[in-house]
Amino acid sequence: MNQFFDELETRSADARATDIAKALPDQIARAKALPGYAGRLDDVDPDAIMSVEALADLPVLRKSDLGAAQKNATPFGGLTARAANGFAHVFQSPGPIYEPGGDAHDWWRMGRFLHACGIGRGDIVQNCFGYHLTPAGMIFENGARAVGATVLPAGTGQTELQARAAHDVGTTAYAGTPDYLKVILDKADELGFDLSITKAAVGGGALFPSLRQEYADRGILCLQSYATADLGSIAYESAAQEGLVIDEGVIVEIVTPGTGNPVRPGEVGEIVVTTLNPDYPLVRFATGDLSAMMDGQSPCGRTNSRIKGWMGRADQTTKIKGMFVRPEQVAALVARHEEIARARVIARREGEMDIMCVQIESDCTDADRYAGSVADALKMKGRIEIVAPGSLPNDGKVIEDQRSYD
Repeated sequence: MNQFFDELETRSADARATDIAKALPDQIARAKALPGYAGRLDDVDPDAIMSVEALADLPVLRKSDLGAAQKNATPFGGLTARAANGFAHVFQSPGPIYEPGGDAHDWWRMGRFLHACGIGRGDIVQNCFGYHLTPAGMIFENGARAVGATVLPAGTGQTELQARAAHDVGTTAYAGTPDYLKVILDKADELGFDLSITKAAVGGGALFPSLRQEYADRGILCLQSYATADLGSIAYESAAQEGLVIDEGVIVEIVTPGTGNPVRPGEVGEIVVTTLNPDYPLVRFATGDLSAMMDGQSPCGRTNSRIKGWMGRADQTTKIKGMFVRPEQVAALVARHEEIARARVIARREGEMDIMCVQIESDCTDADRYAGSVADALKMKGRIEIVAPGSLPNDGKVIEDQRSYD
């Protein structure tokens, strides 16, 4: 098996930027032509959007926007290049939100991740992702087809049958959530079945170091991916196990939660993705997940940028004194004063009362200077603490709830 899925994975930075400069305007033009983007991209010149940096001028598209659009134009909200009957699959996620699915070669781009796991022709993949309404099962099956592997479409549940099938069929690779593989392995031990699984491609949950080590002790290389129902593969782990390499079919930005503003290099923020899939051209789609870019490139030889992996959720909306405080309000506060580097709202409880504390990174020592802006942006008064620039935690949080609910 070749070390890399294709030549795209080892492009130089200049070559990748040149390819993006060609592909991105075409994708923006496709999106602009769709009725679902009416009012969002009307004033955008696609030919001017030729880089990741240029994307920052475009509006962010959120899951809630998909839901709203789909209420007006079922099932895909006018955001796809084909009608529903032009796709191989239609899926439903909670909301409900409907997503299209294709069966063309590596339509979801999951083959790149499976290849990085060492899965290919001759492998039998026990696919334990769900096949019912949601797309995870089909995403991984499509990827397995792209690398020439055989699929056992196991889905979830029926653990004893799963263990028996893995033994009888000779499963060599597992695809599913990180913890369910252990359930199958333990059941196989209980039943006295020797299994041949040596590779695991996992997603949809946290892969804790202790669990990865347990698999390694059994001779199983377990790597994780980051994908969503709307976008397919976004980033994936290689054998180097140093961050997640961004997939070649998407462009990833990290922005301040509640905004579309890129964070400084290395800072934690919300993952925003633009896909180059012409069938479903999502532009600056906010995933709601937090991560941060890593410096340098992976030791495995893949040259694309890396993210640190899933670091929490970006939706930090919190109710204080009966009023919702949202991340975009904190961003508006920061925007009012050029000397403010960052701000963080902290909800506390003193006695039987909610207290809002606003920590502001600034060289200015006069907290009263910001009192009016806090009240205007956050719609309530709060305690203001001035902290040194760079002193707030780099965890992506702009709102922190310290109240105990026990």
